[in-house]
Amino acid sequence: MKPMTVAGLATLMLAATAARGANAAENWIQSCASCHGQDGAGKTKIGHKVGAKDLADAAYQKSFTDAQLFDHLKAGETDADGKSKMKPFGDKLSDDEIKALVGYVRALSK
Repeated sequence: MKPMTVAGLATLMLAATAARGANAAENWIQSCASCHGQDGAGKTKIGHKVGAKDLADAAYQKSFTDAQLFDHLKAGETDADGKSKMKPFGDKLSDDEIKALVGYVRALSK
């Protein structure tokens, strides 16, 4: 077996990173769009049922900071009775993926 070159090792590391982490748009589709819709407006069947916020509304987006959104995505949300309204994504997405998702949400604003 030949020793691996630096370029070969770098290529393997990039491939592993790409395979492990999806980009923000893919994470949005996989994790958020079922409730918030592809456009972020929350006008889906599930979104209406759980009271998903309109993340495309610029006024609503001004009501929270990036840090608050990050924490919300990571920890999820429960109602006053402790029932889950939004599952936490901290166990599914890395901190970097959640940060990218925060940026994606900000770009949804009209």
